[in-house]
Amino acid sequence: MGPGLYIHVPFCVRKCGYCAFFSRPAEPDLVAAWFAGLERERQALPEGFAPRSVFFGGGTPTALVESDLARLIEFVRARTDLRNVAEWTCEANPGTLTPAKLAQLKTGGVNRLSIGAQSFDDATLKRLGRIHAAADTRAAVAQAREAGFERIAIDVIYGVPGTSRKSFEADVEAALALSPEHVSCYCLEIEEGTPFARQAAEGRLAVSEEEQRAQFDWARKRLAAGGWRHYEISNFAKPGRECLQNLLYWSGGEYIGVGPAAHSHWRGVRWGNSPELPVWRKSFEEKLDPEAKARETLVMGLRRLAGWGRAEFRAATGFDYDALRGTEIARLAAAGLLVVEPDRIRLAEDALFVSDSVFAELV
Repeated sequence: MGPGLYIHVPFCVRKCGYCAFFSRPAEPDLVAAWFAGLERERQALPEGFAPRSVFFGGGTPTALVESDLARLIEFVRARTDLRNVAEWTCEANPGTLTPAKLAQLKTGGVNRLSIGAQSFDDATLKRLGRIHAAADTRAAVAQAREAGFERIAIDVIYGVPGTSRKSFEADVEAALALSPEHVSCYCLEIEEGTPFARQAAEGRLAVSEEEQRAQFDWARKRLAAGGWRHYEISNFAKPGRECLQNLLYWSGGEYIGVGPAAHSHWRGVRWGNSPELPVWRKSFEEKLDPEAKARETLVMGLRRLAGWGRAEFRAATGFDYDALRGTEIARLAAAGLLVVEPDRIRLAEDALFVSDSVFAELV
C-alpha cells in the first residue's frame, strides 16, 4: 500500500458544539497565511514522494470560496506526483457544497466525497450546531451524482443527547436511501474544551452509554442487511469502496500531513504540527522504537473487523504478535474481548463498542 497525503483545511463557517478539531473562520488574511504555510511545507516533502491517496480534511474544505478551492486543487496538482493516486477524497459540509464547487473538485481530480450529514432530523442538527438542514444533504448528494461522483460517503452520529433511538434509526434509513458507497457511524463523544463538555460539566447534557450501545448495535445489523460491509469499528462500505486513506492509517502505513494540526509518519519518524494560525510549527518529532511502533500498529489494525493475520502483521512490523503481546492477547481472549484463531486475531463482537479498553491493554 502506497503512502498518503493529508491536507488539513482549518476553516469552518461555525464551530459545532461537539467538535474538537482545529478550525477558524475563513477570513481572507488567515486563508492567505495558510496557503503560504502549505508552500513552506511542500518544499520539505520527501524527494520522490508519490501518494496513492490524497485527503482534504478539516475543518471544512468546502468552506473555502470557489477561487481558494481552485487554488488548493492547483497547489496539489502542480506540486505533487499524482501518477499513483487511486483515491482523492474531499470532506464536505452540505451547507457549503455547491454545484460550482463540485465541478471544480471533479475536474481537478477528486473522485470521492465524504459528506458530513450527521443527522437527517433538523432539530438534531440544530442541537449539534450544524449549519445545514436535512434537505441540504439530500440536495448535495443529488448534485454530486449529477457532477459525476461515483464514490460518496455519508457520516452520521449516534448517541446524541435528546435524540431518541427511533430518530437515529430514521437517520440511518435516510442515509441509506441516498445509496452512498460508504457510511460512517460515529459515536458522539464529549471532547475536552468543547461547548458540549461545558454543558456536561454543568449537568445540562447527559450521555447514556447504554443507549449509545443500543444504537450502535442496531446500525451494525441494518447496514449489514443492506449490503454495507462493516470493515472498521465506525465504518461500513460496499465491497471495494472502503476508504484507502483510512485503511492506510489502520495498517500502520506511511503518510505526510500538511497544515496546522496535521500529523505525519514517514520512514520510522512521526511528527505533528501545532494547531494555530496564521503561522504553525512542528510541535513534536519522534523516532519510533520498532517494538513500540509494532504495538501501536497492532492496536490500529485491530480497528479493522478482519483484525490481523499473523503473516500480515509480521510483514508489516517484523514482529509476531504473540511474541509482542502474547500474555495480554491470551487474557483478552479469555475475557471474550478478542477472537484468537491459529493465524489471526480480531476484536470480538462484544469488544467493538468498548474497543478503547482493549487497546489500552495491548499498547
